[in-house]
Amino acid sequence: MARVRPSLRIERAGVNAVRSLLEDHGHIVQEIDGGNDHGEDLHVLLTRDGRRTGHVLAIQVKAGKKYKRAKGYTVPVGDHSDDWRESRIPVVGIVFDIDTKELYWVNLTAELRRTDNPVKRVHIPRTALLNADTIPSFAEQLESYIDSTGMRLRDFTLEEAFAAVVRALDGIDPNRAPNPLFEGLADIIVRHEMRVKRFGRLALQVCPLLLLAGLLIIEWPYQVRFVSEYMDLNPVLTTGSLYCFILWLSLTVLFELRAGRRPKETGNWLISVCTLFLWIPAMDDGDAPEWMGKSLVIANVLISHFGLLTLLTFYVKQAVIRKRRHVIDSSEGTME
Repeated sequence: MARVRPSLRIERAGVNAVRSLLEDHGHIVQEIDGGNDHGEDLHVLLTRDGRRTGHVLAIQVKAGKKYKRAKGYTVPVGDHSDDWRESRIPVVGIVFDIDTKELYWVNLTAELRRTDNPVKRVHIPRTALLNADTIPSFAEQLESYIDSTGMRLRDFTLEEAFAAVVRALDGIDPNRAPNPLFEGLADIIVRHEMRVKRFGRLALQVCPLLLLAGLLIIEWPYQVRFVSEYMDLNPVLTTGSLYCFILWLSLTVLFELRAGRRPKETGNWLISVCTLFLWIPAMDDGDAPEWMGKSLVIANVLISHFGLLTLLTFYVKQAVIRKRRHVIDSSEGTME
């Protein structure tokens, strides 16, 4: 009956220890059955807050006393020197100390690129400990190295990403080579992805209001002239009341959207008021019937005043209802 080599059990213990540590901290690990021609045991996709960051690495795991030295540990390079040096993703060497059950790591790709001379083995100092306390620093250092060397892979599915890892180990992939003109900006966006998305959503909400504000500024002299031509009312106060109503409608729509509610009726009112009152004064050349101009000015005064009162009454009432509901829910939670 075939017997399992003791060295194989030790090697498996090392791979299992590395895999468990990475997966316990949310990183995605793919094990390479039996190793491969490049000498890697694991492919890893780093994550942050449950989301893939695009930082990918390969890991070569060594386990056993023969990799231990007086001042640390060592990873033999063998015939993998060119593969690890030219890899499009960093290859990391990790040694598992079978006696202490501790892990130590080194960036093999970075170390091999420091010199053009042949390297037989890469040293790992005892300070390069990899455990639950140091793994955030481990990920940060590798992310920084990947960003600085343009090694990030940009795939959307796990299958595509791991397939890209295999291609990247063969060297520079022309289809994925970084564009220096845009790579820096892309790095900033990827590193602050959630903030960029929030800013983008806010911009989509605010930009229409900024366009409306610009339109109102341009429209101001036409509005004042229109009121002066058809009524004896103060044109500045009359136009100002209309603008105040439009402003409140706009801000109401903005903050309702930011609260996660869709103010459909308020939005329809905003569109209707702007459609009715903004284009006619700008197009009027003074030849319109007097009754039509007076009717529009009177409608302006009535809608802007009573509309603003209705708007404030409705939304203040809704806010009061939410406050009362919150107090009731809090009191019920306390009783439980």
